Amino acid sequence: MAVDVRGLRKRFGGHVVLDGVDLSVAPGELIAILGQSGTGKSVLLRHVAGLERPDAGTITVGGLPLERYLAMPPDEKPFRIAMVFQNAALLGSLTVAENVALRLQEHSGLPAREIAERTRRALAAVDLADAGTKLPSELSGGMRKRAAIARALAVDPELILHDEPTADLDPILARQIGELIRRIGTERGATQVVVTHSVPLAHAVADRIAVLDAGRIAELVSSADLPRSAHPLTREFLRAAMPGME
Repeated sequence: MAVDVRGLRKRFGGHVVLDGVDLSVAPGELIAILGQSGTGKSVLLRHVAGLERPDAGTITVGGLPLERYLAMPPDEKPFRIAMVFQNAALLGSLTVAENVALRLQEHSGLPAREIAERTRRALAAVDLADAGTKLPSELSGGMRKRAAIARALAVDPELILHDEPTADLDPILARQIGELIRRIGTERGATQVVVTHSVPLAHAVADRIAVLDAGRIAELVSSADLPRSAHPLTREFLRAAMPGME
């Protein structure tokens, strides 16, 4: 499912966060949006998810204007969008399985048996098959991230949006989450957008990398070509995070 962002602008008070963002994501593509903290990466992702309204510009998802898609009743939507939040956003009073099943229970109209089976498959897909009865407080940070991804997978989304999926994780767990995200794209064919400030993650999982700077996409480069980028901000990222690429 394709995503097309044109001329997206957003300001909060006197602060311009997005200043004319143009970005196209091809069906089945995995794009990473790379940028420094506070440059509007998550704000851009929240616009694609429909959680923020732009001051100007358009967003088209799957050939539909996003506003039209959002206005459709759940059972009439021709595709599904899921977002994996940075802090996992799991409800502490529910078990992991109940968290994963919640959106299906509230919006899908599926029978309980089908919801249980989808929940089971989603947990197995992220290697949490035995964690369904646990509470989020009983999980490690990496397990909570995977549970949040399972919740997204349970609705069989065609578009998955990941907000800083490896934040606060050690390098080993971060690599595992990156491998999981890449595997989802390979096995399910879902289009994915990953917001991150981690150059190693972007380089490892993305087909293309969009560098966000001063409210605009400053560079769009393939993962393979990233080490040869001549853009000053990209070079600074590489020097700081992956000196071996210099």
